[in-house]
Amino acid sequence: MKSIFKSLGLAASAAALSLGTAISAHAVDLQFYFPVAVGGKAATTIEELTAEYSAAHPDVNIDAVYAGSYQDTVSKALTAARGGNPPQLSVILSVDMFTLIDEDVIVAFDDIANTEEDKKWLSSFYPAFMENSQTGGKTYGIPFQRSTPVLYWNKEAFKAADLDPEKAPATWEEMVSMGKKLVKKDASGNVTQWGVRIPSSGFPYWLFQGLTTENDVILANAEGNKTNFDDPKVVEALQYLVDLSAKHGVMAPGIIEWGATPKAFFEGNTAMMWTSTGNLTNVRNNAPFDFGVAMLPANKRRGAPTGGGNFYVFKDSSDEQKKASVDFVKWITAPKQAAKWSMATGYVAPSPAAWETDEMKAYAADFPPALIAREQLKYAVAELATYQNQRITRVLNDALHAAITGKKSPEDALKAAQAEADRILSEYR
Repeated sequence: MKSIFKSLGLAASAAALSLGTAISAHAVDLQFYFPVAVGGKAATTIEELTAEYSAAHPDVNIDAVYAGSYQDTVSKALTAARGGNPPQLSVILSVDMFTLIDEDVIVAFDDIANTEEDKKWLSSFYPAFMENSQTGGKTYGIPFQRSTPVLYWNKEAFKAADLDPEKAPATWEEMVSMGKKLVKKDASGNVTQWGVRIPSSGFPYWLFQGLTTENDVILANAEGNKTNFDDPKVVEALQYLVDLSAKHGVMAPGIIEWGATPKAFFEGNTAMMWTSTGNLTNVRNNAPFDFGVAMLPANKRRGAPTGGGNFYVFKDSSDEQKKASVDFVKWITAPKQAAKWSMATGYVAPSPAAWETDEMKAYAADFPPALIAREQLKYAVAELATYQNQRITRVLNDALHAAITGKKSPEDALKAAQAEADRILSEYR
């Protein structure tokens, strides 16, 4: 693990001393794990925000640690906790909440933040984000690095295909019909531009959940102990995904890489792509053409899963550390800081109040696509989250890959996935 701003505590202390502020001889030390897979700008912004907090709170020393990808972060946090040396707080995927509870390594925020003011704070976030943050009547995660998948489209490619460049597909049928017009081939018949690109590596279950939500079916119950992978509506959604390549020819066959998708969009290899709103700033800075952002196209309904990371406070910390951790989380998720984070990264500011700041209003007025993910929250559902979540998502991902690569039919792949998920989750019922 690579530690960032190791000198933050010293820098903040020096700044405070220069102002004549007395620093407590008993400063609270916090170690904060942060997933850096989200990119350089995110890491820089976290560094700036953490430094700002440390300068204003010289009695708290924060050692922020780059912990790698989301999977690396939860793995390292659990390993440290089992070894008796956990971080005090960490940003970890919202869907890992059940795993962290099962491992008994985190505490509920309600157990630490229980004043009337605290209760108002806990109820200040978008309800869609809290679905993956609460269970059993308690709040275990605080939304921070949150997102939904959205559709990006190349307006120049639409115009060249005699499509309205200001109109994205609103339905599954439109995505197919528009996609067919957007496919371009060279003289040899090789495709040079695909209609749409829906990644199936990295987080295939997440983007697939966009399709299942639009087909009006939920993949798992709120208790995290039962899945519905073999529901006919789930099978229908996977058949549609497979048909985009196999039947309609609007998407490249085989497994489509998550990480390579924005580059393929920038280089004109695809006219539309599904990816996280967390890519919004990247697309804005690097797309060499005018682009649009839209909610995912509907079928039986609108909808998309939420995604991204929450703050968690670890159990094996002193009362003083827990109190300081909650204070830091309250500060960094406050409207002004949340707005700064959202504008820097493209992640969705997690509370309505953040969108009411002058900075965020100006940003949205200048860049209206930033509002799309927020508006999609009205139709959003919780990201797939269960006990043994990494095992369960791996089971579903393997089923998706089997269907996409033609090794199994969607129905057979999902039937097998449901049987395995039932076996894994039986002990939690």
